[in-house]
Amino acid sequence: MDSNHKHYEIIKNSIEYVLEHFEEQPNLDVLAERVSLSPFHFQKVFRTWAGVSPKEFLQFVTVTHAKQLLKESNLLDTTYSLGLSSTGRLHDLFVKLEAMTPGEFKRGGEGLILQYEVFPSSFGDILLVSSERGIQSLQFIDTLEQGIKDSKKEFPNAIWKEGESKEHQKLKDYFQKFIIPETPIPLYLYGTEFQFKVWKSLLKIPMGSLFTYGDIAATIGQPSAQRAVGTAIGKNPIAYLIPCHRVIQTSGLFGGYRWDPNRKRMIIAWEQSKLVSPNNDLS
Repeated sequence: MDSNHKHYEIIKNSIEYVLEHFEEQPNLDVLAERVSLSPFHFQKVFRTWAGVSPKEFLQFVTVTHAKQLLKESNLLDTTYSLGLSSTGRLHDLFVKLEAMTPGEFKRGGEGLILQYEVFPSSFGDILLVSSERGIQSLQFIDTLEQGIKDSKKEFPNAIWKEGESKEHQKLKDYFQKFIIPETPIPLYLYGTEFQFKVWKSLLKIPMGSLFTYGDIAATIGQPSAQRAVGTAIGKNPIAYLIPCHRVIQTSGLFGGYRWDPNRKRMIIAWEQSKLVSPNNDLS
């Protein structure tokens, strides 16, 4: 097991425990003992993964912190009118959305050659699928077999081959070394016009910020479409790069996530930790 995956499992285990025992506010000794590590080693693993202490990191996964963050970052007019910071504009700069035609989707990927690859990241294993037109999907998976099975449901008539491409390497460099691609990565996706509006809106949420479903509905000019926005977000085929994890409930609850709600909490907490940590990488 590589260190990224091992650290992910240790932190995932700890966060699940904290969420179940939040009122008890378990300390460093308790958390370290649960994963069979010394407090010193546990602290080191946390700092390696998140760049901050376990206490600071675990603060970021609480509802109280999420509510405060919503108050601070939920200034839509200011955020969009002033532009995003260099970190916040990250996805805007290197992700390019392209639409697959309804006919292409209806044919179930007939004529498409899809390359897939699995690689480890700080948030778990990633299944990456692409065609010559661009990235088709990027999913966090628990097992390759289930991941491939789920992906093939979308394009049953495509030719599937295991392999890598130039775009794959760019994404591996980003997820594993935080090397930002010099040229935009094309995402070749199928979706309705409404879904594309929602997904493009998600790209504008700065790293470390949280918006609500109502916020997203407002940004696309349909403030009453919160439920439809939630459905569109749930259909997002590109994990992390289209940052649907940055959308939570108005109450401060983190809500669901198609790749595991606990992973969503971890990603939000990791991004928050990077804003206060000089060690700004994905390792």
